[in-house]
Amino acid sequence: MSLLLIAASPSPASRSGSLLAAAGERLKHLGLATRSLNLRELPGEALLRAEVEAPALREALRLVQEARVVVLATPIYKAAYSGLLKVFLDLLPQDGFRHKLVWPLASAGSPAHLLALDYALRPVIAALGAREVVDAVYATDTQLPRGAGGDYQVSEDILRRLGEGAAQVFERVPRPLAADERCRV
Repeated sequence: MSLLLIAASPSPASRSGSLLAAAGERLKHLGLATRSLNLRELPGEALLRAEVEAPALREALRLVQEARVVVLATPIYKAAYSGLLKVFLDLLPQDGFRHKLVWPLASAGSPAHLLALDYALRPVIAALGAREVVDAVYATDTQLPRGAGGDYQVSEDILRRLGEGAAQVFERVPRPLAADERCRV
């Protein structure tokens, strides 16, 4: 089973990236192996021009296609998910999230933009075919403060919610069928 963590912040060090890393740790703790895709590392011109045959974009799209679980982490800017995520999601086929479990994560400056997940991102996830969505985790700047070393710290409340979300992923991912339950051709 493939589990893909997608970082959608244009910044090299970000709160949403720290949120994604903490979610990845919770998933690994449950024995789930993850792969990562940082959208910031994709070639910008090819991304903006939707050059899906560019090697890096082709590989990124392949990772999404092969994933059974997709974890999206984005900053919220002006009550919407990042433009970087928008441009990437536009490259996916109409059914790009069909038969996938999707777990949205977001960070923002204040609680004022909490509904951006439900009113901006969730409809796009559904339009891409996802019918299973894990409870989103939204964290504010105060829940992801910058530590003394410059890195972002994840608050206990958010760690608890990430643990709950990871447990939902674990409960929902299909288990390999026993040998006698497999379809025979």
